[in-house]
Amino acid sequence: MLRKHLNNRDFHSPIEHWRIYILVFFIILAAAVIFIRLYSLQVVAHNKYLSLAQNQHEIFQELVPERGEIFLKDGKSTYPLAVNQDLQMAYAVPREVEEPEKIALMIASILDIDEGLLKEKFSDENDLFEIIKHKLTDEEISKVKELDLPGIYMMPEKFRYYPAGGLAAHIVGFVGSDGEKYTGRYGIESYWEEELHGKAGSLNQERDTGGRWISITDRDLQPAQDGIDLVLTISYPIQYEVEKILRETVEKHGADDGTIIVMEPATGKILALANYPSFNPNNYSDVEDMSVFLNPAVSFTYECGSVFKPVTMAAGIDDGKIEPDSTYVDTGSVHEAGYTITNSEGKTYGQQTMTKVLEESINTGVIHVEKLIGNRKFADYVKRFGFGNRSGIELPAESAGNTKNLKELRKDIQFFTAAFGQGVAVTPIQLINSYAVIANGGKLMKPQIIDKIIHPDGTEEEIRPQEIRRVISEEAARKVREMLRSVVVNGHGKRADVPGYLVGGKTGTAQVAKVNEKGYEEGVTIGSFAGFAPTDDPQFAILVKIYNPKDVQWAESTAAPAFSKVMKFLLEYYKIKPTEEY
Repeated sequence: MLRKHLNNRDFHSPIEHWRIYILVFFIILAAAVIFIRLYSLQVVAHNKYLSLAQNQHEIFQELVPERGEIFLKDGKSTYPLAVNQDLQMAYAVPREVEEPEKIALMIASILDIDEGLLKEKFSDENDLFEIIKHKLTDEEISKVKELDLPGIYMMPEKFRYYPAGGLAAHIVGFVGSDGEKYTGRYGIESYWEEELHGKAGSLNQERDTGGRWISITDRDLQPAQDGIDLVLTISYPIQYEVEKILRETVEKHGADDGTIIVMEPATGKILALANYPSFNPNNYSDVEDMSVFLNPAVSFTYECGSVFKPVTMAAGIDDGKIEPDSTYVDTGSVHEAGYTITNSEGKTYGQQTMTKVLEESINTGVIHVEKLIGNRKFADYVKRFGFGNRSGIELPAESAGNTKNLKELRKDIQFFTAAFGQGVAVTPIQLINSYAVIANGGKLMKPQIIDKIIHPDGTEEEIRPQEIRRVISEEAARKVREMLRSVVVNGHGKRADVPGYLVGGKTGTAQVAKVNEKGYEEGVTIGSFAGFAPTDDPQFAILVKIYNPKDVQWAESTAAPAFSKVMKFLLEYYKIKPTEEY
């Protein structure tokens, strides 16, 4: 019985044993092949693939141009306004990445990026270069280095940095992302985007069916061309001081905003252009109201009021219709087409000279001059002074202003109000340029903000001042300058004066037109003061504009004192000797 039981036991045959051995052998063999392959890739060929990745990175660098930098003038030297800063970028060599899903999770948590996107980047084992994240912080760099993950590397790359922070922010703009790439936005960065960006390179080489380069074929590599550098006409010390004075003025009077422009009349060069409030280009993404990026000095228009009156006087003198001592009789009002135009505060002045008209800012006096000139010719003078057309300053989003009221020659009322700066909308850059015409002997210059271009090969190209046209005669300009000096000495411009110097200029307190309806905002005014010095040889023209001051109404209390501070700084900074006793 025992033998029978043993004979019936279920034993494996020798053939079945060999099948098991063969299966185990192939499993061990496959594991060995995988191990050897991984060892070959990760250890033996590590330097080879790292070199391939670095080569691809180097090619990447050759194809991407370096953005040109922007500088302010600082005496005989320059001050960096927009430069390229070296920051760290994380990138991967997917071919070297072990456990892609695990590493994707680790990197995503450190760098705060999408895990799924990283998994996709790491999925192609033939890929040699994938960007993970730009602009790593010091903390992110430290954490990534601590992990010491295979296939994860860092390299330096350049990004835009503004060393002066918010200084000249509306002039320079910033470089920001449009969702796909970084590009210049607003200011010089935008207007000169193509030239600053440079020209990207190109690479042409045959690839195999898997998309890999075929190394034995010829490679056509066209390196990138770096962008140009720009040196602005803006002076760093002047811009700094002007922004300080503007900020103090706006805050002192509780105003909504303000603008100051400083121009060199003989050349049209802008020495300073400031707006307040402003922003920091380094932190542009923190700005909630994007309208703050727009440059009010060139993009916003306003009815400037009495500061426009010297333009009317200049036209009258140039046309031979009046002289500074010509007289007329003011009755306190002018009636036209059912409207009554009065002087400020309803005053009546009786017989007055044209110089006195500017000193007292008499509305009816400039209406008298406009009548003598005639509507058609007056409109032509306004256009010749640069109003109604863009000045050509090399900044984006410049407005042409609005002088459409002067196209209807039969509507006298529109010409009468334009004579004292109502019913026509101008930009601050147009207004300061019109005063520069008077200061510059009657010649209109193109406002210039680029002083020099430095090409990638080091050659320098200086930008020459550009005369647009003669507007009025030199003699007419001289007479108006003397009249404006009298305004500062005897009229409403006393607080704009600088002791020891011949300063000329004009105040303007304007109402603010309602949007999309007729009439003006109640209690809201804009104070302006425009002028130049010294009046016998003007070196500087300045415009100060203060919007909606809360504590005082008149420009002589807001814009005029700020003008004086700026002009005093300029005259002392350039060491111009006083010509008057004080």
